[in-house]
Amino acid sequence: MSEKLFFQDLDKSDAENIVNNTLESADDGELYLEYSQSESMFFEDGILKKASSDTEQGFGLRAVSGETVGYGYGNEINSANLKSASDIARTAVSAKGGKSQIPMAAQKVLYRPDNPLESMSFNDKINLLKEIDAYTRHLDKCIQNVTIGLSANWKVVGIMRQDGHYVADIRPLVRLAIQAFAKKGDRQESGYYGCGGRYNYDVLLKGNSWEHAAEDAVRQALVNLDAVQAPAGEMEVILAHGWPGVLLHEAVGHGLEGDFNRKKTSAFAELMGKKVAAKGVTVVDDGTIPDCRGSLTFDDEGTPTQRNVLIEDGVLTGYMQDRLNARLMKTQSTGNGRRESYAHEPMPRMTNTFMVSGDRSPEEIIKSTKKGLYAANFSGGQVDITNGQFVFSATEAYLVENGKITHPVKGATLIGNGPNALTKISMIGNDSQLDTGTGMCGKDGQMIPVGVGMPTTKIANMTVGGTQV
Repeated sequence: MSEKLFFQDLDKSDAENIVNNTLESADDGELYLEYSQSESMFFEDGILKKASSDTEQGFGLRAVSGETVGYGYGNEINSANLKSASDIARTAVSAKGGKSQIPMAAQKVLYRPDNPLESMSFNDKINLLKEIDAYTRHLDKCIQNVTIGLSANWKVVGIMRQDGHYVADIRPLVRLAIQAFAKKGDRQESGYYGCGGRYNYDVLLKGNSWEHAAEDAVRQALVNLDAVQAPAGEMEVILAHGWPGVLLHEAVGHGLEGDFNRKKTSAFAELMGKKVAAKGVTVVDDGTIPDCRGSLTFDDEGTPTQRNVLIEDGVLTGYMQDRLNARLMKTQSTGNGRRESYAHEPMPRMTNTFMVSGDRSPEEIIKSTKKGLYAANFSGGQVDITNGQFVFSATEAYLVENGKITHPVKGATLIGNGPNALTKISMIGNDSQLDTGTGMCGKDGQMIPVGVGMPTTKIANMTVGGTQV
């Protein structure tokens, strides 16, 4: 499939010669080839408000010498454009370097190659959106409006290294997002549920699973209608399993990416082998989980993805590496070299990042809490990688009083320091779970799909922003 797409206007042997000539004076590099189709539909006020489809293709040719990167790219894959890109890349890395001998990936099957865009007709997709809208509105009389997003992407990737080494992958991705808006008197609130992964629409919608998505979006909206202002102050905080792992992703995960640690701008720099979290805390980044949003057969440099243990039983054991940073840090790539598209250079990025289960039941964790906050869902947050300081907003949260979940609260923010919060984890649930498949991660202007997750987890003390009591 990839060779038919990429070598229509480009002779493969010409490509091999250009790549070899470009990289003969470099430490590392590759030719990255990409073809993608995408579509998105947005439904609001009972009608289709927006629909778009796009097809892109292009290449990126990279040469690396030391820390210097030469990168040329274009959206027409032919010999003339590759030679122009080669001139750019070679000029930037004219210094001779030692070769980086890294084996190419052996392919493994993590997801089906089917194109989701072709699995349903356009009319069937519109009829589905209408059905979801009608179902969601009729779940409760308080529901005033519903927005639905349905999207898919089908990306074919080819990576060529020196001496003709070539690997290819076909990456499907689908996503459904439902937001329900509820009103009671003068008060309006909303609830959200999203799901998706690396599969076809038929898997996403299997057994009318969208009904659960609609029901949960409505449930959250109704909960928020009854929520009172969150109290402020220092208290115990319980994070629910699944999507709350986004806090772990932002406050800890980015700090464990190789480039930040090589440059010593991470709060975790130079802490390898040292205790950075409470006993029992194990954090993993795993790009090999079948069908998951952040999974890849191999990364965007051609390195196989793998299960990387970053923190084990509280001790820092690894960073996430691309090839460039791994070479400069005298270690190996962990299969975390990722890029948004052919127009972007790869860098160390997360895949599916989560905390491993402990041995406590969620019920036991809640029962042990006299006064605290139970955070079930989050929206965005802000994190300073250099010191780990974070602020996260909870979109669904509850008071915990005398071992029971009681009133829903709104306006709760969690304020703290990622490394410090890890040391204050006092109980870890036995229910670790990845999110439902909607995460996107931004870094240096590049957006990529990722997975996050964690078990129900209790933090002994954290600052909660809300209303002072």
